[in-house]
Amino acid sequence: MSLRLPYIVPTVLLATALALKAPTFLRASRDPDVRATVLLLACGTAVFVVVTPDTILWLNNVSGVANIAAPIAYSLLTLFCAIQLTMIMRWREPPSGRRRRRMFTVSWIHAGIVAALWTTFLMADVPVPRIYDLDTYYATTPWMQEHILLYLINHAVSVVVAAYLLWIWFPQVTDRWLKTGVVVLQAGFALGLLFDTTKLIAIVARWTGHDLDFLSTQVAPQFAFVEAVLVALGFIAPQAGPFVQGWARNKAAYRRLRPLWRILRDTRASAATASFGLWTPLELRLMQCQQRIHDALRVLGPYFDHGLHQRAYTTALAELGAERAHGVAGALALQAAVDAYGDKALHDARDQPAQIGAGVSDHLDAIARALSRPHVLDSIRQQISPAESAPTHA
Repeated sequence: MSLRLPYIVPTVLLATALALKAPTFLRASRDPDVRATVLLLACGTAVFVVVTPDTILWLNNVSGVANIAAPIAYSLLTLFCAIQLTMIMRWREPPSGRRRRRMFTVSWIHAGIVAALWTTFLMADVPVPRIYDLDTYYATTPWMQEHILLYLINHAVSVVVAAYLLWIWFPQVTDRWLKTGVVVLQAGFALGLLFDTTKLIAIVARWTGHDLDFLSTQVAPQFAFVEAVLVALGFIAPQAGPFVQGWARNKAAYRRLRPLWRILRDTRASAATASFGLWTPLELRLMQCQQRIHDALRVLGPYFDHGLHQRAYTTALAELGAERAHGVAGALALQAAVDAYGDKALHDARDQPAQIGAGVSDHLDAIARALSRPHVLDSIRQQISPAESAPTHA
């Protein structure tokens, strides 16, 4: 079953968002916000799958009922409206009996609308299957016109109420990701209202004997496609934004520390096995990397030359500034400590209590950055000990 081109983009985007949200749902299925977001994405995806021409034909053939896709799609759209309203209520208000009653009322109102949609459809006489123009073709058919008006008016009222709730709440929003979500939602709701308006204009034109069907079949669907994507993104942004931001921060920290870990890993400081594979969660990889670096620093304490560290810092300070000087000094001293640790003749130093100190442990990021600039380390090393300069560790 192939999707027609105009339906591909919103369907794929919503389905992709749903797939990306699935792992979060599995981990936090008890979180009402997560559940509601997944259900919202599922409804949005299902609506666009149901209204594709191929699906409409398939449903007609399988069920034997002409135009059965209409109440299915409109019921899903009504559920979509109910979920978005309850999610906004959950955003705006802290948990309370009043909020719970309001959400309960919204849910039951929309459940009643779904029941009315099926009732009006079953009472209508719609024997001719219509793929693209059902709303205008049956605009004057008893019970079917009520069916069509019911879903359009409900959708219009829902987006207006949702937009109003967000409008009066917006000045109180301080979180930037939530604020972004609200702005995107408002744009989506505006397009949703344009969808309803163009549909209603085409239907009223039918009532008055005019033909403006193109508004319903060509213009309105474009508004619906973009609306669905924006509304989905608007509800996802407050949850996905902080996650993406945290992931980027952890990724940057992990990459910064990798050069330092490469020179320290031969110390075999930790008995625990580190998991640095691609499938290991980034947060776990970063935590393990940090822990093993600190373990290695404790092991290298007896081999750390504080005099070398001070000379390197003093020399680098004049050229590079304090933070970079701390990094260069720590990198040179740690390289020397690793070399001493690897020298079997010096292993009796293991029993000597010694610590590297805050001069190194407080500047691990700067040390890692210095290790990625071997030419700078070679220059400072030659200045402090030209006769004993050693190659930079890879």
